[in-house]
Amino acid sequence: MSLTVVVEVVTQESIQEQYRLLQDIFVLLDDGDRNDLAEFGITTSQFRVLMLLNTVQGIRLATLADRLLLARSTITRIVDQLEQDRLTKRLDDPADRRAQHVVLTELGAQLRQQAQVAHLRSLERRLSTLAPGEMNTLNDLLRKLRHSLGQDLSARTGR
Repeated sequence: MSLTVVVEVVTQESIQEQYRLLQDIFVLLDDGDRNDLAEFGITTSQFRVLMLLNTVQGIRLATLADRLLLARSTITRIVDQLEQDRLTKRLDDPADRRAQHVVLTELGAQLRQQAQVAHLRSLERRLSTLAPGEMNTLNDLLRKLRHSLGQDLSARTGR
C-alpha cells in the first residue's frame, strides 16, 4: 500500500514539474516573440490574428475569437488596432447583416510576410538546441498533449 502512495506522490510531483516547465517555456517563447515582433510594431496577439487572415476570404470576428480562445471584446480591440494601422479591414457579411468578416489589406499581407520570416528565423535559432530526432519526439508528445487538452476544454465548455 505504501508503494501506491509513493507512486502517486511522484506522479503529482512530475505533473507539477511538467506544468511549471510548460509555463516557463511559454513565457520564454512569448518574450522572444514580443521582442521579435516589436520590430514590426505588432503584438503577439496581433500576429496570431494576422496569421489566420488572408486578403480574399474573410473570417468572422466570432470565429477568430473562438480559434484564438479569446473573448469577443478582446478580439474586437485587436482587430480595431489592426484596422487603425491599415493592416486589416472589415467587410459586411452578405449572409448576415449583423456580422462582419475581417480580411488582410495588402499592407497587412506584406507586414505579415516580413514578420513571419523574422519569426521563423528566430524560432529556428531559439529551438535549435534539439536534435532532429528529439524535435520529432517532442512534436509527437506536444500533439498528443494538445489533443488531450482540446478534448478536455471541449468537454468542459462545449468549444
